[in-house]
Amino acid sequence: MAKVNVLVVEDDADIQQLVSYNLIRAGFHVCCADNGEEALKLLDKEEVDCILLDLMLPKMSGLEVCGAIREAEAVRKKVIPVIMLTAKGEEQDVVAGFEYGADDYITKPFSPKILIARIKAVLKRYAAARDDEDKSSRSLIKIDALQIDKRRHEVKLNDNHLQLTATEFSILTLLAEKPGWVFSRQQIIDAVRGYDFLITPRAIDVQIFGLRKKMGKYGKLIETVRGIGYRYDTTSGKQQVSS
Repeated sequence: MAKVNVLVVEDDADIQQLVSYNLIRAGFHVCCADNGEEALKLLDKEEVDCILLDLMLPKMSGLEVCGAIREAEAVRKKVIPVIMLTAKGEEQDVVAGFEYGADDYITKPFSPKILIARIKAVLKRYAAARDDEDKSSRSLIKIDALQIDKRRHEVKLNDNHLQLTATEFSILTLLAEKPGWVFSRQQIIDAVRGYDFLITPRAIDVQIFGLRKKMGKYGKLIETVRGIGYRYDTTSGKQQVSS
């Protein structure tokens, strides 16, 4: 696994060296910048996982640098945790740091062990948030006018909610996850097994009939493949967001 890359933005050479030394000992990769402009240029060149940002910097203040980092995230497509390091510990300074997008705030002098613990904590929070986002995106299926949210157990068709039974929902999700794929009745039975319903090949036909009826004109997209089973066809043939 690649080491976590921490960018230390600090104009005091002694503090920069001390922080870098302790981070390297803790197993991090470290890169350094003496001012805000240098830090922003470095972010365009390197993959950085966390930023330790001094508040009192020459030319650009730490707050300005933090604001610039947050503004660039849409282009960079990566949100980087920022921890402020500063001797200014007044309440208004802390509030200002958070308003500009800082994730944490550590006042000088600080314990290297506490600093490392705070870095690990913020990285853990970001990792958990990314995991939740990934799970959420995998739970959503969009095909043309159809949208299925597996986590919420909701189905929309042309932005209208469909009221489906648990079995109907499972069948539609199975077919929509792989549009164009043909599923035999037995495969469909295996996928929905466990529901409080006597599932037989004939029962699957009945469920498909009911599902098509609820989908109205879009019901024809659930095609019967004679002698095999069913498939979900689309006008585009592609999912917009796949599970």
